[in-house]
Formats: sequence, C-alpha cells, structure tokens
Amino acid sequence: MNDRYDAGYGNDPYELVGYDEYGQPVYRQVPPQQVPQQPYDPYGQQQTYGYDPYATAGQQQTPAYDPYDTGRQAPVQDPYDTGRQAPVQEPYGTGGYARQGGAGTAAPYDPYGQTAVGGQQPRVAEQTAHIPQQAGPAEGAAASPAADRDASGEPERDYRTEQFAFVEEPDADSEDVIDWLNFTENRTERREEAKRRARSRLVALAVVLVLAAIAGTGYLWYAGKLPGRSSSDSEATGTTTAGAAQKRDVIVVHLHDTAQGGTSTVLLVDNTTTRQGTSVLLPNSLVVTTDDGTTTTLAKSVDEDGSAGTREALDTVLGTDIEGTWRLDTPYLQNLVDLVGNIEVDTDTAVPDPDAKKKGQAPLVSKGENQTLSGKMAVAYATHRAEGEAQNAQLERFGQVMQAVLRKVSSDAQGATVTVQTLAQILDPSLTDKDLGAFLAGLADLAKGGDYKTALLPVQADGTLSAEAGASVVKDILGGTAKSPDKDAAVSVSVQNAGGTEADTEDARVVLLNGGFTFLEGGTSSGTQSASEVLYADAADKENATEVAKTLGLPTDAVKKGTVAANADVAVVLGRDYEPSAS
Repeated sequence: MNDRYDAGYGNDPYELVGYDEYGQPVYRQVPPQQVPQQPYDPYGQQQTYGYDPYATAGQQQTPAYDPYDTGRQAPVQDPYDTGRQAPVQEPYGTGGYARQGGAGTAAPYDPYGQTAVGGQQPRVAEQTAHIPQQAGPAEGAAASPAADRDASGEPERDYRTEQFAFVEEPDADSEDVIDWLNFTENRTERREEAKRRARSRLVALAVVLVLAAIAGTGYLWYAGKLPGRSSSDSEATGTTTAGAAQKRDVIVVHLHDTAQGGTSTVLLVDNTTTRQGTSVLLPNSLVVTTDDGTTTTLAKSVDEDGSAGTREALDTVLGTDIEGTWRLDTPYLQNLVDLVGNIEVDTDTAVPDPDAKKKGQAPLVSKGENQTLSGKMAVAYATHRAEGEAQNAQLERFGQVMQAVLRKVSSDAQGATVTVQTLAQILDPSLTDKDLGAFLAGLADLAKGGDYKTALLPVQADGTLSAEAGASVVKDILGGTAKSPDKDAAVSVSVQNAGGTEADTEDARVVLLNGGFTFLEGGTSSGTQSASEVLYADAADKENATEVAKTLGLPTDAVKKGTVAANADVAVVLGRDYEPSAS
C-alpha cells in the first residue's frame, strides 16, 4: 500500500518530522533550493575571484561563477536532491531509519562563498512546521529497518486501519446546519402535535354530538314527541306515568277583595324536575265536590268551606296534591308590591281611580306595555273587571300581577322569608312563613330566568273540565287527572238572554254555578221581553225551578211549566227585569 506521505513518492524529497498518535511516521516536503545566477558581464571580463568583504583572515575566497565559462562551470544542483541526510534519531528509540540522500553528491552552492561541509543540509528554522506532541508508535509495532525490506531495498510497512487519522476541519456553517436541523425537527414535532390535538378535538366533538343526539332522542321519546308516534303509543309506553312521576310543589293563593267583595284563585306550581314555574288560573265557575258529596263552585267553596275544604276539593277535581293555602287580602297585596319596590306589567286596559270624586279624571292605571305599578295601582289592576266583562279577564290580570311580583322577590330563601315576615300576615296553619319564603324564592329564581309562565284552566260552560283541560293543564302542568263531578249530581239549567244585556248571561252563569247548579248556554233571543221566566217540563222539577228562581233573585211567580231543552232540567229566560248580582 502506497502512502501519499511516504518518502520518495513522486520523486519529491521528504524528511521525517515525527509520529502521529497512531505511531505512524509523519513527513514533510523539503523545499527545493534555487541556484542564484551570476550577474551578466557586458564587457566580457572574466572574474576569477570574488571579493568577500566579510571574509576573515586565512579563509580562501570562492571564485565567482561565470555563466559563459563552460570549462569552469560548477555542477548544476538538482532541485530535488536534498543531499545526504544524517540519520534522524527516532524520539522513542525504536530503531527507525534515516532518509537517504539522492543521487547527486556535489556540494551545495553557497551564495556567500562558503564551502558546505558534508552532505547534510541545515534546517531552516522559518520553514520548519510546528508538530504537536505526538505519541510514539504502538508497542511492538516498530521493528528494525533491516528486518523486513522489499526487493528495492526499501523497508516494507505494515499499515492498519486504526493507524490512519482523519482530521475534521471546522466548518463555519456547521452550527447553522445544526440549528436548521433542530428547527426543522422542532417544526415537524409541532406539526405532529397540532395534528394529534386536532384529532383529539374532533373525536371529543364527535362524542359530544353523539351524546347530544342520544339525549335529544331520549327526551323526545320521554315526552312522546317522536315523529310517527301517536298519543295512544305514548300512553302505552307510560308517558303519562313519567309525567306524573315528576316532583311538583303546589300551593293555592286566594285573593280576597276586601273593598268590592269576591275572590280570585291561582295555583302556584314549581316543577323541580323540569325547572319550570307556572301560575294556573282557576275560574270561579269551576265545579268542585264538597265533603258531603254535593257540588258547588270554587267561589262558593272559598267563602263557605274555607281553605282546608277548598284545598281538598281542588285535589279531588284536579288530581293533584296542594301543600298549602296562602290567603292574600288586597291590603297585603298592596304592601307586598311596595316592599319589593313596585312592579312592571303590560296592562291591557286603563283602570280608573276608585277614590276619584269626579268623573273624567285621569285613570289610576294607564294602558300600555311595561307600566310601572305601585301597590295601590297593582291592587286596582288585579281586581278590575269592566262592566259586561267575563271573570276570566279579571283573573288573567291577577295572574299578571303575581308573576310580576315573583320577578321582584328575592331569590334567596332567607331574603324572601324576611319579606313574608315583614307583611305581618297571619298565615294558614298549612303554610309557615319559612316554607312560604323558600317556595317564593324558588319561583322567583325561575321567573327571573324566564322559566315561568301563566296558564288558564279551561272550564266548560257547565263548570266542568274539558278534554283540553285534562291534556294541556291538568296532566302536563299539574301531573294529575281531571275528575269533574257527575253531571247527574246537580240540576242542569239552560239560560237564554232576552233582556238585551249581554252581560246578564255571564252573571247568571256565575250565580247558578255558585248555587250548585249546572249551567247550560241557551243563546240569545231574537227579541226582548220585560219579565223573566223560569220553566220546567216535568212536575218533579217544579221544586228545582223554584230554587233556581230564588238563586237568581227572581220572584216565585216567574216559575211556570213550559218547554225545556232535552239536555236541561230547568230553562230560564232572562228579561229586562233581571238585576245582576255582585259575584
């Protein structure tokens, strides 16, 4: 194997300068010596001797070189002949060899006229490369020069792979390359991490959507609103039972008008399962059953049976469980509104001031949206019933006032209890101030959050509940089952208006229902008559007809035998002599 740095390679002179860390000898190239030429003599004078001003005494002067004198020319120095080299002592004393001289044996040319002694060339200090400290050859690796030689007489060398040294040259761009690789690697990792996060988010979103779809489907199935399912299917799967299983807190509120007389009844319902609050308005004409089994109207039951009897009668009719009764007289309603700081109501009519001494004065309550009502104004609006107006219109106004009050009551149970205690009202034994305060606070929270509504209980002309009432209000809101009293238990009375005043029919209906009779609408006569009549078809119903006349305030001579509709026991024709009674 040829080494580029082996002495004699390519006929270039080299000399040994040391060993590398693997024990491999290291050489350097000896620079060639240039032979200076003598200056040209244009006059052709031959100079035999050169003058050396620095020559010392006794030293022979060297003749000057004449380039045109061929007989006396000095031999030309071979630029590649370094002369005979003295053996270089190896630093480790392992018997290394000295580089032998070339073929030329002539003495080297001395420009200063000094003859060189011997063939060894002096080393030039400024041309000697600095060699760092190097380790010697491996133990046992060096051998005697004469131990192993080739045919040419040169010693053979045993080179090993581990003896070669590869010098890594520092690269100015290496740090930039490393930084770029790190940046590329970090950028790739960030992209992969972003992809993993995106996939995780997509999976989470898909799971949420699936759960929402399942929950929505379950709710629709629970409510019986899935497409393709009929009401019978819903009932067959127990939807009604699920609705009844919801937890509801219910109390009944009776507003007593201490100035004009009459009552208004509202059920306050807190569905803690669905988080929905509702005010259910109960018309006074609702027929209920008393303790002795007889039928009467809600208004009459409140006046005669009291809170406990009315509460039990409503439980029987509506199939619900009323927990307590809150009697709210108009003075306490006024104080309640003032305590909560007035209310805002969308009024549907203008209400005159009941204390006005002259007609034509400005109304106490104006018609319009978002009207601010004080305690006095709230009472006037809640109890107002215009002439010829149905009782349900006044009942709906009372419902508006109650919902507006709930929006202003504190949502904190303790704060609501303080408000109730401030009223200094004697409550029904079924309801304590703390229970009422906590109940009102729960409804106030729902009313402020928009989860509150008002519903009117549909009641037929005879005071019984319709199928619509049983489906929309009794079952859905109250979670009960409508159980109207048997129509055969009360005398049915058909009323026809022939007096020309439309409001007389409504007044007679309320009076008859309060009297325990069943009211049937008989329409309006094409003409008018001055006297009212009470007719019966069967002699067995004469006594019932007489009782009807007394209930309506008609004289007993108005009772006559006549034609009665097939679905009624007694028929009444109202004339101009009928005087409505306050209800």
